[in-house]
Amino acid sequence: MNISIVGTGYVGLVSGTCFAEMGNHVWCIDIDKEKIEKLNDGIIPIYEPGLEEMVRRNHKEGRLDFTSDYAKAVPESDICFIAVGTPPGEDGSADTHYVLAAAESIARHMNGYTIIVDKSTVPVGTADKVKERVSQVLKERKNAAGVEFDVVSNPEFLKEGVAVGDFLRPDRVVIGTDSERAKQMMLSLYRQFTENEHPIITTDIKSAEITKYAANAMLATRISFMNEIAALCDKLGGDVKAVRQGIGSDSRIGMSFLYASCGYGGSCFPKDVKELIAAGRRCGVDMKIATAVESVNEAQKHLLADRILAKYGQNLKGMTFALWGLAFKPQTDDMREAPSITIVTDLVAHGAKIKSYDPEAYEMAKKYLAHISADSISYEKDMWSALEGSDALILVTEWKQFRQPDFDRIKKLLREPVIFDGRNQYDPSMMRDKGIELHCIGRGRI
Repeated sequence: MNISIVGTGYVGLVSGTCFAEMGNHVWCIDIDKEKIEKLNDGIIPIYEPGLEEMVRRNHKEGRLDFTSDYAKAVPESDICFIAVGTPPGEDGSADTHYVLAAAESIARHMNGYTIIVDKSTVPVGTADKVKERVSQVLKERKNAAGVEFDVVSNPEFLKEGVAVGDFLRPDRVVIGTDSERAKQMMLSLYRQFTENEHPIITTDIKSAEITKYAANAMLATRISFMNEIAALCDKLGGDVKAVRQGIGSDSRIGMSFLYASCGYGGSCFPKDVKELIAAGRRCGVDMKIATAVESVNEAQKHLLADRILAKYGQNLKGMTFALWGLAFKPQTDDMREAPSITIVTDLVAHGAKIKSYDPEAYEMAKKYLAHISADSISYEKDMWSALEGSDALILVTEWKQFRQPDFDRIKKLLREPVIFDGRNQYDPSMMRDKGIELHCIGRGRI
C-alpha cells in the first residue's frame, strides 16, 4: 500500500519505518523542514534501539521518503496516518490543534478515496471533529467532486525503548471504524504484523479512542498502587519485593508494572491520566481513581529528595550528589515528565550540586533542566566521573550498566558509601555486607 504519516516523532517515525519494512511505500511528512533534511541525510532525531538502521535501509531502498510537502505524499496515499503531538493544556485536556491542522492539510490534497487514521492519542470524539474538518475543506475545494474518505481510530501501544519490536510484533491491534471498506483495508494492512496470532480488534471509533487512555491509566494505576504499598512496607517493616511476588503470582494479577519506584514519567502515562481525568470532568464523571493515581505519582517524584533531606538536613550547601540516569526509562533519551527533573530541582533548591550521567539523555536533559544553573549541575562523560567527590549516589533510571556495578569502586569514589536507590535495583543484604548504606523504596533502610 501507499501510506502517508504526518509527524516524525516516536510514533510517526517508528510506525512509518515499520510499515516500510513490510514492503509498503511510506511518506513521512513533517512541517519541520530542518528535521526532514536530517532524516533524508540519515540523521535520526530520537534514540530508539534498532530504528536508525531500519530508517536508513528503507530510505536507501526507496520505500521510505521524508517531505514537508503534503502535495507530494497525500495524493499518492491510500491511507494517511496522523501521528502528531497532543500536549496537555493547563486543565490536563489534550490539545488537538495539531491533529485538526494535519487533517485539514490532508483534505486539501486528497484526490481519491482516502482513509484518515488517528494514530495520535486523542480525546474521545476527536474522530468526529476530524471528519467534520475534512468535510468542510472538501466543500471549499473546487476540484474535490467525488473525493471520498473515512476516519479511523487506530491507537498506538508502543513502549519507548522497545518500540520497533512492539510495532513489528504487537500483542494486539485496535481498529475503530464504522466503515466496512475502511475496516477491510486496515485489516489487510495489519495482517502482515499479526502472524503471531495476537488479535486485531475491530470496534466502534469511540471505544477505540477510550481504549488507549484506559490501557495507560490501568498501567499507571498499578505503579502508583505499588508505591503506596511500598510506603506501607517502610512504615510497618515489610519488603515490597516480597509483596510483589506474593500478589503477582496470582494469575489474575500478574507481575507486570508492579514495581515500586521514584515515579513514572514519559510522554504517555502522565498525559493520558490527565486527559482521562479531564474527559470525565467534561461529561460530569468524577474519575476518582485516576485522580488518586496522578496524586500518588506526583508525590512519589519527591520521595528521594525528601529522604536525602531527612538524612542530611534542609541545608545541602557544600554537598554534591551523583545521579545515575536522567531519562524517564532506560533505552530512550526521552526526558518528558522524568522523575529526575523533580529530584534535581528539589535538591538544587536546597543548595546541593548534582553530577549527572545518562548514556543517551545528555542533550535532552540540558533542555529540560535549563532552569538549573550550570554551577549547580554537570553532565558527566561516564558513570564513574559522576561519583568522584560526591557525597552519595542517587539511582534514578535503571539502565542495564547500573545493575551490577563495581561496588568497591563506588565506595572508593564517594565521600561516604551511601546510595539512594530509586528503582530497587540493589539487594539490601548484599549492600549491608559491603558496608554500603542503602536507602531504597519499600524495603527498609539499611
